[in-house]
Amino acid sequence: MEVHTFIRNYREAFGEAAELPILFWYSDEPVEEADKINGCFFKGMGKVREGHILSLQVESIGCRGGKFYTGFIDRPDMIPQFVSLKEKYKKSPEMVVEYLDELQVLRAEKSYLNFARIDQVESFEGMVGIFFLPTPDILSGLTSWAYFDRNDPDTVSSLFSSGCCAVVAQAVLENRQEGKRTFIGFFDPSVRPFIEPDRLSFMIPMSRFKEMYHTMRQSCLFDTHAWKKIKVRINS
Repeated sequence: MEVHTFIRNYREAFGEAAELPILFWYSDEPVEEADKINGCFFKGMGKVREGHILSLQVESIGCRGGKFYTGFIDRPDMIPQFVSLKEKYKKSPEMVVEYLDELQVLRAEKSYLNFARIDQVESFEGMVGIFFLPTPDILSGLTSWAYFDRNDPDTVSSLFSSGCCAVVAQAVLENRQEGKRTFIGFFDPSVRPFIEPDRLSFMIPMSRFKEMYHTMRQSCLFDTHAWKKIKVRINS
């Protein structure tokens, strides 16, 4: 798999108006200085979208949920009460505990988590996942591409999760299982203030991307009347 080949195919499929996706990976050393971000670390994603690299570590993430879902700390005792009683995302703390027990977030094996727009890296080697911040039209193309070679109903999944869980934790877990699911996210009201109102997240773990990389040009994104109309609208 070659980064420049994917970028060329992506640009051809979606047009120049489509925002390039973001890659993320863990490392022993930071790629850039890990400045602290108070609250949700997706506050820092604007700079990544502009072409800068964001490196995070346990001390630079201000949100305890963010520290946990990135695998930097064990589950804080306060999360079940906070998610249920403060954020009101679940009916009871017990439901949150049940959800987290089933999720089984994995501890990170390295000290830093890095995010970079795809044109800022040279290789897919060591990447955990790739995620997009698509409009509805672009999301339509991404999900159609994901379903191209799979009939499984969970091919595109939308699960209860925070933004950091939908992107990072789910990618780590899916890779560990060599899974084939992709994930739509950013339904969490806590992350939504940091992205545009017409955007969601679409994350492809590397365990799935290594297959999808080869199917893009075979899918409806190339040489179909229906997609050509959508591509025109994306770029109008």
